[in-house]
Amino acid sequence: MTKACMPRMSPPLVLASSLLLAQATAQAQAPAAGAAHLPDTVCRTPGKAVDETGYVTIGGIEQWVRIKGNSCGNPIVLMVHGGPGNPTTPWADAVYQAWEKDFTLVQWDQRGAGMTWRRNPLADDVPLRVEQLRDDGLEVARYAARRFGKRQVILMGGSWSSVLGVHMAKAGPALFCGFLTSSQVVGPLPAQASLDATLALARAAGDQDSVARITALGALPWTDPRAPGIFRRVMRKYERLRTDPVPKAWTVNAPAYATLEYDADYTAGEDYSWLQFVGLKGDGIASRIDLYKLGPAFAMPVYMVQGQEDLLTMPAPGKRYFDFIQAPRKDYVLVPRAGHDPNPPMVDAQYRLLKEHLSSCP
Repeated sequence: MTKACMPRMSPPLVLASSLLLAQATAQAQAPAAGAAHLPDTVCRTPGKAVDETGYVTIGGIEQWVRIKGNSCGNPIVLMVHGGPGNPTTPWADAVYQAWEKDFTLVQWDQRGAGMTWRRNPLADDVPLRVEQLRDDGLEVARYAARRFGKRQVILMGGSWSSVLGVHMAKAGPALFCGFLTSSQVVGPLPAQASLDATLALARAAGDQDSVARITALGALPWTDPRAPGIFRRVMRKYERLRTDPVPKAWTVNAPAYATLEYDADYTAGEDYSWLQFVGLKGDGIASRIDLYKLGPAFAMPVYMVQGQEDLLTMPAPGKRYFDFIQAPRKDYVLVPRAGHDPNPPMVDAQYRLLKEHLSSCP
């Protein structure tokens, strides 16, 4: 798993009955920590645009939600972020703006991440549990469906949220008309195959520094929580050489998030979530992932997008899992010139699948 599903955006380094929404501003200031209480209104004018950010009571705490689209009558895409601890809210407008004409995009900063961390900071000894995040996500889906008059929403995940998405899809199948997943994680990370492939590329390039960094980490499983991050930096180096670059605009936070205050909150949440994921002794969430234990059955169509050059969640394990699952419909798309993190070829492939197969989500 990566410590960020997109390159780090900051400078250094739905749900319950009450909706606390505040209109986002385009000013260069952090989103308001004390968002106003607004009515939990329902979309009654399908052609009306929606552009909102604010806190919603989810799982007994206030969690940050972003909703945006050209028409509130469009199908809803619930975009579950990766990491854990890496919200899409700061940079999604730049990446997914073209989708807004066809879909209403709903994002939420998960427990322990971003603006949700700001309102609810957690001590390191408070565990982050997949089951709790799953239930939070199902609340988000219920809220979004009710708020916009839909029976179902589209579930979208990638990397860490490909795992969380599977848990959500299986726990609340009636909520989702389809599951779009990418960079599929199947088991504990990192896998030996990733280590071997990255070492082979470094050796072929005569990159003795990278070879030394990886070999110094020792054999898997690692017990140093810093080891996965060291390895991921080398992996990203070689993915960049084999994939299309990310546009510069994608690497800049929206003005409302481009502040020192937000960066401090983001970093604190990211550090907490990352430590929960890898564990102090290699015993975190990542070490316990096994999607096969959840069984093959999905009640909704499943669309899997895989970067051909992904060195973290490599194509072969994801394809084996895809072949294992059973769904009313399933499609697997291998994307050339794409790696683990979103880039234009991957985002284009996701959008094509959404428009071709899920644009009539009820």
